[in-house]
Amino acid sequence: MNTELKVSSHLHGFARRLVSEGLLEEQQAVEAVEQASNSGTTVLAWLINEREVDSALLAMAASIEYGVPLIDVAAIDMSMAPLTLVDERLIQKHRALPLYLRGKSLFVGLTDPTNHEVIDEISFSSGFHVETILVAAEQLEDAIERAMDSQEPEFDDFEDEGLEDIGFQLEDQREEDEDARSAVDETPVVKFINKVLVDAIRKGASDIHFEPYEKDYRIRYRLDGVLKSVAAPPVQMSRRLSSRLKVMASLDIAEQRIPQDGRIKLNLSRTKSMDFRVSTCPTLFGEKVVLRILDSSVTNIGIEGLGFEPTQQEGYESAIFKPYGMVLVTGPTGSGKTVTLYTALNMLNDEGRNISTVEDPVEIRVRGINQVQQNAKQGMTFAKALRSFLRQDPDVVMVGEIRDLETAEIAIKAAQTGHLVLSTLHTNDAPQSVTRLLNMGIPGYNITSALNLVLAQRLVRRLHRCKTHADLPEEALLHAGFTESEVPDLELFEPNGCPECNEGYRGRAGIFQVMPISESISRIILEEGNSMRIAEQAKEEGISDLRRSALNKVKAGITDIIEMNRVTKD
Repeated sequence: MNTELKVSSHLHGFARRLVSEGLLEEQQAVEAVEQASNSGTTVLAWLINEREVDSALLAMAASIEYGVPLIDVAAIDMSMAPLTLVDERLIQKHRALPLYLRGKSLFVGLTDPTNHEVIDEISFSSGFHVETILVAAEQLEDAIERAMDSQEPEFDDFEDEGLEDIGFQLEDQREEDEDARSAVDETPVVKFINKVLVDAIRKGASDIHFEPYEKDYRIRYRLDGVLKSVAAPPVQMSRRLSSRLKVMASLDIAEQRIPQDGRIKLNLSRTKSMDFRVSTCPTLFGEKVVLRILDSSVTNIGIEGLGFEPTQQEGYESAIFKPYGMVLVTGPTGSGKTVTLYTALNMLNDEGRNISTVEDPVEIRVRGINQVQQNAKQGMTFAKALRSFLRQDPDVVMVGEIRDLETAEIAIKAAQTGHLVLSTLHTNDAPQSVTRLLNMGIPGYNITSALNLVLAQRLVRRLHRCKTHADLPEEALLHAGFTESEVPDLELFEPNGCPECNEGYRGRAGIFQVMPISESISRIILEEGNSMRIAEQAKEEGISDLRRSALNKVKAGITDIIEMNRVTKD
């Protein structure tokens, strides 16, 4: 520092020190005070912005004037810095960097220790008492950039191939603005999300989960029905990842307190695109976002590709080609009900039939079918849509799900009056679907006159061709459900694993319980018998339950006993 100079008495505080230290001429200091006052900032902040004084010398003078310690950031290991304690937006907005934590005190690097508003905001956001440390402006800028770069996700696990033509369309089908796209396509978050989506499609995932937690962040794919972690970007990326996904799905970025639903149309090339259903949900540590990959090609696999046994396929085809009546498909979320129903619709979809569907949401768009999106907020319920369909001369009607008595009554009446009605229920098996309708309040005589068939289903993972022979004791096979006559001839397999599969599995096959409503079952329904009586009668009529259907898949070498036990009960 230079020897102190004589300073006019009308200069005070930090401006006076700068003149006395020889860092500014007196007239420069006066101008700095006036300019800072006019811009509503401090002299120190104004000088930093204008770069009138060397940042290192300015920081030394400020340290002496305000009694705040000055630190060389290069001496700090930023990999140990508690960056997660302060929201990234505050770091970027205020150019303030968390350096280290001591007890309940968070030490934050700043260039202006007199900005108490910044200190209070960081203290409130982090929940810690904030102690300020002076850092030269240029040093702090470099440190913040390095810290933020270290928080960007690693892309090593995802291939770049195929990203050149990536683009997306909003719900109103307007193509993303080319200038806007080129302006953001190279940002790390955009590239990372594009890679995650493309990688999920390549691997055959059905869902992508973006999940924030307190200290980490996880991205998982649902591969063949089982979730698997594929990436762990820094938790500080949470808000940026969810915001980008919400932009792509045309959702409200500012709204983070309630769930939102949207849709993304991802253009993989000029001739191929893929739709994603997007759902956001607020959690304790940020918004969880789940993307359901909607691949319309799965409905074109044909009924033979679903995994029916010959008698089951015959029963299903017989029911869907009847001119009227109801066919119910039941099972939990993700059990393949939509694919089974749309396979039937594709078989029925010709010029001579009027087919209408109401769904929540419409997952697969099919030409030639009139599809309606359920929207309870705007009054478009399943029941209201169904009433509207019946005024438009339908041949086939599909209701996404029977959730209440009103929808069930209209669907039953439609099935009784010359229409084929397809729908779903959430029950564990076919007999329980009947008792569910009874419990809703539908009279037994209406059920028996309308219901043609109930189909329960699950999906089991298929063994990949790398499978190996399994040697299991006879006792275990009998316990699994095989009969004594089956055991001697059984040739069973188990997963092995290779680079082409997912831990020994590749793809899924359906297991089904296909239960036509026979006269005997109708009598039980009219007597309001429970699901156990219906199940016993179905068994007497030779109808395989889900467990028996799974055993047949094991017997055929399609899946293994462990997978069978995962999706069915003993």
